[in-house]
Amino acid sequence: MARLPLENIRVLDLTRVLAGPFGSQVLADMGADVIKIERPMVGDDARIFGEPYLRDAEGNRTRENAFYMSVNRNKRSVALNIASARGQALIRKLVLSCDVVMENYKVGDLKRYGLDYESLKTINPRIVYCSVTGYGQTGPLAAKPGYDAVFQGECGLMSVTGVPDGKPGAGPMKVGPSIIDLFTGLNVANAILAALYHRDAAGGEGQYIDVALLDCGISALSHYAQIHLTSGEVPVRRGTQGNGGMPTSKFACSDGAIMITSGNDKQYVALCDAVGHPELATHPRFHTNVLRVQHRDEITEVFDAIFATDTVAHWLEKLGAAGIPSGPINDLEQVFDYPQARHRGMRVRAPHPLKPDLDLIRSPLNFSETPITDYRAPPMLGEHTRAVLAGELGLSEAEIDALGDEGVI
Repeated sequence: MARLPLENIRVLDLTRVLAGPFGSQVLADMGADVIKIERPMVGDDARIFGEPYLRDAEGNRTRENAFYMSVNRNKRSVALNIASARGQALIRKLVLSCDVVMENYKVGDLKRYGLDYESLKTINPRIVYCSVTGYGQTGPLAAKPGYDAVFQGECGLMSVTGVPDGKPGAGPMKVGPSIIDLFTGLNVANAILAALYHRDAAGGEGQYIDVALLDCGISALSHYAQIHLTSGEVPVRRGTQGNGGMPTSKFACSDGAIMITSGNDKQYVALCDAVGHPELATHPRFHTNVLRVQHRDEITEVFDAIFATDTVAHWLEKLGAAGIPSGPINDLEQVFDYPQARHRGMRVRAPHPLKPDLDLIRSPLNFSETPITDYRAPPMLGEHTRAVLAGELGLSEAEIDALGDEGVI
């Protein structure tokens, strides 16, 4: 039995920044040998995205920043110039022993280097090749560049996120994290796993995968998008209110705020009892969820007044005892101190050349037979160049030195 689900899979990762690296990190967490190719001296663009940077034992700032480290754990870094003929030749040699190639260059960019799918499948027909771009390989915008924030606007996410019209501060709002990148990374990992299954378990061959951030963003709109397709209506921003079961919203308490969801009529009756207002369960405008959705602003105002009368701790105790989905609105310091997050071990540590106990985020995947138990720190630029060239390609020390002298590595 394999120690990890993907420990016999090797991935050549030519992706940079967030979407692609997040997808390859998912594979790396599950045991795939991910060889990350970075530009010599410069590295992944994410390395220059700014503070905060890791500090060494003397408190000096290093070039290892949090953005890069968030999506590159469990990988090996090879600093290799793919714009050089020697670099391209080394990539092609590595592809011979790889199962997957991932890239997020502009459409057609790698063809000029002979590193596109059609070129590489001639030397390894079993290769699964995944291209990640903003708009896909075809269409009127295929050549257009883009970043997550742009796609949040283009895919419709910002149109349904933010303060509702008519309220103070009304307007579209970007989601805090680069969520379209992350949706895309998950889709990338799923697509690669499906292609590997098709190849290895279903008697198929390698294939090409075209993943676009715009496509993934639209897909992630899920019920919002389906509401429009079904009814022709254009969903609007509702702030923290839910789109279904009501009341669902952020409610201010006397010393903070909580988030609750009353997802059905049974939960609503329990909610009314828990807050000491059982009469609201039979209110003529609130006694069914359909009515509560129709009168969403009114019922939210009613519960706003109720929750403002006591503390977060008081209400969470009452709501928890009644089985009402509810919780505090934590900042990140509170998140990693949250009892459930501590129990689940969402903060893990890994040794790093600059810090022996580097804190990292744990993979959310839990396997009974092939558990993810060990983590390797995100690699420093070119940390594994010599080991990979010697171990995987059989190059001698003299040959590797010569590549360094030529600027190939």
